Amino acid sequence: MGYFDAASAAPLHPVARQALLASLDEGWADPARLYREGRRARLLLDAAREAAAEAVGCRADELVFTPSGTRAVHSGVAGALAGRRRVGRHLIVSAVEHSSVLHAAEELERDGGTVTQVPVDRAGAVDAEAFAAALGDGTALACLQSANHEVGTEQPVTEVAEACRAAGVPLLVDAAQSLGWGKVQGDWSLLTASAHKWGGPSGVGLLVVRKGVRFAPQGAADERESGRAPGFENLPAIVAAAASLRAVRAEAAQEAARLRELTERLRARVPGLVPDVEVVGDAVRRLPGIVTFSCLYVDGETLLHELDRAGFSVSSGSSCTSSTLTPSHVLKAMGVLTEGNVRVSLPPGTPAEDVERFLEVLPGAVAAVRERLGAPAAAESAPQTGADLVVDAVGRRCPIPVIELAKVIGDVPVGGTVRVLSDDEAARLDIPAWCEMRGQEYVGEERAERGTAYLVRRIK
Repeated sequence: MGYFDAASAAPLHPVARQALLASLDEGWADPARLYREGRRARLLLDAAREAAAEAVGCRADELVFTPSGTRAVHSGVAGALAGRRRVGRHLIVSAVEHSSVLHAAEELERDGGTVTQVPVDRAGAVDAEAFAAALGDGTALACLQSANHEVGTEQPVTEVAEACRAAGVPLLVDAAQSLGWGKVQGDWSLLTASAHKWGGPSGVGLLVVRKGVRFAPQGAADERESGRAPGFENLPAIVAAAASLRAVRAEAAQEAARLRELTERLRARVPGLVPDVEVVGDAVRRLPGIVTFSCLYVDGETLLHELDRAGFSVSSGSSCTSSTLTPSHVLKAMGVLTEGNVRVSLPPGTPAEDVERFLEVLPGAVAAVRERLGAPAAAESAPQTGADLVVDAVGRRCPIPVIELAKVIGDVPVGGTVRVLSDDEAARLDIPAWCEMRGQEYVGEERAERGTAYLVRRIK
């Protein structure tokens, strides 16, 4: 089996398993107590904190353990905003942040604050100067992930942190995807991470607040974890998380080089093996192990099931794989094709043979899905028999509107237009992306009596 979804959750590292089992016997007592068992538990907790702090590059008393990475984000955002409430209630985030950050931003807006989303380019990266321009007198906090969880693009954290420091605004970095590969560079103020992303157990997050950062923990007061993460510590999981972080870091340089070679192989060969594919994300400034691509005329959910039957576990940002039927906010912000989206994220230790087998399986899986949906062949072209056409795809979800467009574009003469009617949110992204891939002109959209009309002009 090829498990290719490490960006969601990496398999438990052997060191984490060993540490977890060992600490179940030694770390069950309350580390806040002064008797023998409590002191033993406290020693384990302190050692884990020291190891995690060393990996992060901070002081041990700046780091607390939380019940999850999401909780770390929510506590970090809320505490930093509350600590700087006299400055203002303005928050800056990138448009491709993890949903935990965006949900925290929505909470601020509901409470009367303001949020600025800094856009990204087609590779998924923010412009450091644009981020700096969003900083203002009332900005209480800025948030920027170290690397994107869906496409692997690394963000210019060092440059953004420098701008934030000059403006006197703390920067919270979500390092969930990158911390296992190395320390986050730059003069950041707060940092969050999640153990299950680097091969630790689930249910352990990290929150780092640098000394000197104004921070007011929210919620009922608690004496645990400096008052920033209430509740009894899950000591065995914490010990396992710290031990596995140290272990993966020791292997990181060698494993990163190996996984980069495998992902470069995927990025180079997938477009040659599968027609009408867009590989997304920065080609150079990216995490090891993550490759994301989108396939025209493909239902993402069906493709994932097809690959699962072939023995490969991957994820997708396509709207047809989500309960909301809206495309991934990351792909949407990038302005890239969303239909038939596949994210391959290789865990450390992935054999090269598994990648080769995936490359053998993928073309047939995509072809089978396209045939099932009645998609046109890559070179298919119909005779020019009419003038402008209207395609009614209202009520039909991705990728049907694009498939119907592709079927009829040859029916109009060069210079003629096809008007696609759709009420699917993904069409707003996927029809322009299809035009760019196919060399046709996307004219724009208009309101229609039913749904939205997307206008495409044939130019070749």
